[in-house]
Amino acid sequence: MRWFYICLLAAAAAAWNSADDAWVAPRKNWWAFKKVVRPEVPAVRDPWLRTPVDAFVLEQLSAKAQRPAPPLDKARLIRRVTLDLTGMPPSPAEVEAFLADRAPGAYERVVDRLLQSPHYGERWAVKWLDVVRYADTNGYEGDAERIHAWRYRDYVVGAFNQGKPFDRFVREQIAGDELYPGDTDALIATGFNRAGPLHVVGGNTDKEEIRQDVLNEMTGAIGSVYLGLTIGCARCHNHKFDPIPQSDFYRLQAVFAATDSKDHPLSGADSKKQYDEAVKAHKERLKPVQDEIAAIEKPYRERLRAAKLAKLEPRLVEAVNTAKGKRSEEQQRLAKEAEAQAKVSWDDVVNALAPDDRTRRAALRQRMHTINYEQPDPLPAAFAVANQEKAPETHILKVGNHKMKLDRVDPGLPRVLDPPSVPMAPAGRRQALASWLVSPDNPLTPRVMVNRIWQLRLGTGIVATPNDFGVLGARPANPKLLDWLAAELVSSGWDIRHIDRLIVTSAVYQQQVVQGEAAYWRTQRRRLEAEFLRDSVLAVSGALNRTLGGPSIKTPLEPEIYDLIFTEGEPDNLWPVNRDPAQHNRRSLYLLNKRTVRLPFLANFDQPDNMTSCAIRSTSTHALQALSLMNSDFMQQQAQHFAARLDSACRSNDCRLRLAYSLALSRAPSAQETAMATGFFSKGGNWPDFCLALLNRNEFVYVP
Repeated sequence: MRWFYICLLAAAAAAWNSADDAWVAPRKNWWAFKKVVRPEVPAVRDPWLRTPVDAFVLEQLSAKAQRPAPPLDKARLIRRVTLDLTGMPPSPAEVEAFLADRAPGAYERVVDRLLQSPHYGERWAVKWLDVVRYADTNGYEGDAERIHAWRYRDYVVGAFNQGKPFDRFVREQIAGDELYPGDTDALIATGFNRAGPLHVVGGNTDKEEIRQDVLNEMTGAIGSVYLGLTIGCARCHNHKFDPIPQSDFYRLQAVFAATDSKDHPLSGADSKKQYDEAVKAHKERLKPVQDEIAAIEKPYRERLRAAKLAKLEPRLVEAVNTAKGKRSEEQQRLAKEAEAQAKVSWDDVVNALAPDDRTRRAALRQRMHTINYEQPDPLPAAFAVANQEKAPETHILKVGNHKMKLDRVDPGLPRVLDPPSVPMAPAGRRQALASWLVSPDNPLTPRVMVNRIWQLRLGTGIVATPNDFGVLGARPANPKLLDWLAAELVSSGWDIRHIDRLIVTSAVYQQQVVQGEAAYWRTQRRRLEAEFLRDSVLAVSGALNRTLGGPSIKTPLEPEIYDLIFTEGEPDNLWPVNRDPAQHNRRSLYLLNKRTVRLPFLANFDQPDNMTSCAIRSTSTHALQALSLMNSDFMQQQAQHFAARLDSACRSNDCRLRLAYSLALSRAPSAQETAMATGFFSKGGNWPDFCLALLNRNEFVYVP
């Protein structure tokens, strides 16, 4: 009888697969699923051409009787390319050297210098981390910090700075632990699989539901990040538009079924022993202070609790006063309810303290915080994954509900691309996925990546929907250019810098901004992203700390933001800022990125919360942006630093004016601007206010 049911299930699965194959087959003709065939570079002749990219664009423009926009002047060009490749403006010396260099290839030499800058990787990391939905916390109501996640962020920066081939970059992130055992970087790279939000809540939880949420995150990320497909839409039913049956979603999910989140220690036994001893010593220092605080609070807590209990219903009080071992089931419930109502909070205690006790307690808590600042750093660990010994079964879930299991499925890849089979053993499943993603037979990965590069550099992708190459996504505005770039990426050894150089040295990239409808072939008017606006302000003021990497930094929070994050708890050390003020001026990439509440300056300029993959940042316009740029403590402080920088470098107002414009706008002031500045200072204006106004110029906030 058992074999009968096994055969019945096998027959049902075969019928399901056959039906899905028949459903997928006629939909394979969509452009995105066709093999990448390298087109010939158009044989157009025009002095405007700089790289093969231009030939594809000019051919299309000529067919529409259109011409490109005029080129940028040199000063604005170096400002644009420096902001685009590093996320910061050029220094006055860099601008001056470029303007003075009249030899052929001057611009290309600037580009090559910027591509080798350590800040190139930082610029790329902000983009990549948006797409993979990275943050330093879990998200949702708990939003706990991930103390080791920053190593994945630093891995991404390093990968772009090292010129790591994109195929290797993909392999390491999907299956670095399997493919490159013993390689610490490859292990850290697998943090990609954990980059998304994690729903962690207190109380009674359904472990199977939480696990299913994790697997859904891993599965959907493959579609969004690498394939440009909305695979997640097939979680509850066959995709309504793309050839992705529900079974394919769960076959892909089965690839990750044996993958567990794991923090891998990166230190040896000796380090562990030293750490344990340091933790013990720290606790011994802390305990006497905590005991003194508890002794001060004890009589107040007891009185407050008694007063709250006295106001409760008699049956609740009786339940509390009954010994725990003698409580009935009903009394256990009532006692729990009573304790919740009689709970004494920190503010209850503080408000009840006598003045002398409050002063003593405040001094003790300050000592406690000082000691806590000196607690041992956690032992280094890789925020990564590991395989289980045995893979659990994966089932198709009716409407995505983990309690409504349908047919069992084996690990597999989206059948629309005729993929190879995937091993049944736990080890090797992610390796097979990684190898297939960057195989010559997969047309999506190279197309998706070159489209992201184009979008990053010109503002609009050749495919205007970078995460959706499916039926509901945009069609490629220039299919031949997209495929030529995809083929070029692969033939160059998956070299991202090579594609970047082709694009930013092209005549297309060097055009002036032209107002009008967004088009892939011309640079759009782009406001600096939130992080790079803040970084540029710090760079111009002279306060920027350019140190690369390391644990995420907590900077001082506005009181209203503190209250929003911490609805409970004493408001004196729940957000321990870094004690070194210079760390507060690190690049924005290194500031702690909390999903539920972001820093106001960055949030006001549309930094995403990264609860989902962000392919294109929104660009809003609202009053808080003007208020942030003019009135925020950050901008007021940086205006002061900017003025002090001018004072230290110059003795005359004329020198200060020229240097201010050179630092902030990469050019000299015009005659009209000089006259306006002279009038401003003659009427009592001061340099910090002038510097603040300069940092509020559209010319500063927008890429040329």
